[in-house]
Amino acid sequence: MLRFSTTSLRVRRARAERFGALVSTEEPAATLCVDRRMAQRIGVEGGALWDGEAPSPLAVRALEGPVEVHVAVTDRCPAGCSGCYADARPDGFEPTFEELAARLRTLADMGTMSIAFGGGEATLHRDLPRLAELARSLGMVPSVTTSGLGIDAARARALRAMAQVNVSHDGVAGAYHAVRGYEGGRVAERAIAHLLEAGIPVGVNTVLTRQSFDALEETARHVEALGACELQLVRLKPAGRGRLEYLDRRLDPTRVAALPELLRRLSRERALGVRIDCAMVPFIAADPDVRLEDLLRFGVSGCEAGRSLLALHADGTTSGCSFARTPEMRGAMGWNDRAALDRFRDYPARAPEPCASCPVRPACRGGCRVVAEFVSGDAWQPDPECPRVRAARCSAPGPG
Repeated sequence: MLRFSTTSLRVRRARAERFGALVSTEEPAATLCVDRRMAQRIGVEGGALWDGEAPSPLAVRALEGPVEVHVAVTDRCPAGCSGCYADARPDGFEPTFEELAARLRTLADMGTMSIAFGGGEATLHRDLPRLAELARSLGMVPSVTTSGLGIDAARARALRAMAQVNVSHDGVAGAYHAVRGYEGGRVAERAIAHLLEAGIPVGVNTVLTRQSFDALEETARHVEALGACELQLVRLKPAGRGRLEYLDRRLDPTRVAALPELLRRLSRERALGVRIDCAMVPFIAADPDVRLEDLLRFGVSGCEAGRSLLALHADGTTSGCSFARTPEMRGAMGWNDRAALDRFRDYPARAPEPCASCPVRPACRGGCRVVAEFVSGDAWQPDPECPRVRAARCSAPGPG
């Protein structure tokens, strides 16, 4: 367990929660859940929020405000990736700086800790550096995900307000082209070099498909050699143009079964950090060697839509998840009294079988709603690609 003294913490912002407080710190650079005693020591008082026994942070249905908000600053992108979840296009809609600045101020008033800018190709928005600086001035930590198309040396220097820039690189040995429909690896690698020269920490995002999975270890070695500090693995989602070839590109059961050991091997052999997105938690939670107590101890959580995560789309609508793009999953700006968010928040407790009796449900939270909606036609059914769900359905008795 990590222990900090109050004198060692440089607090950026803190927000009372039922369990204690959520604290964003400058040093160490982190977002921390602290108990009520520590919250009081750094000057946070919970009032009526602290009535009764303190729950576990992961047991809270929804936090008092979002921890992170994914802010799309544009729907414009010239790349034309075949699997683009946002269906971004060269002539896509782009809000003004004034519109985006007003949204950031609203998010700061909601107690948001970090802002993850995206798009479209976010770095093509001319005001992105100003937006990053504004987010910092409002007490939020800014980052951005980019294909690298909008980054040269000057643009990289202008983005120094970013805490980290995540560059999409879907693999070596032809994997990039197989995932996106064009070869953008060199553009991504040039952007990584410019960002590192500007002194900005760089992570790499890799979308896992049947094509990129087989090259993953080689890709990890490659991006580590380029200077990336972490590799985040993202589950392919059936959203936007990504719906068109999803069934042919998603990980098959054999590769899903191989994923936990592959992650262990990457973590042992590579110095860079390896992360997975919340939609991939069902894949690792199904591993018989993974225990619920270990997942909870390390804060591994499945779908965070509406619980700690909010997505703000370029048109000003919001949803619990960046990939949730159907009308019933979207709504106006807000955090409380939101029917669309409440569906996400309530699902883990109301999930039907086999999720209802699954021993890892408190961490997995029922899998990905976007995948469930596309594959089964009902977003509020168990994730049909979860190995435990597959096994339960295969073993269920047939009619008669």
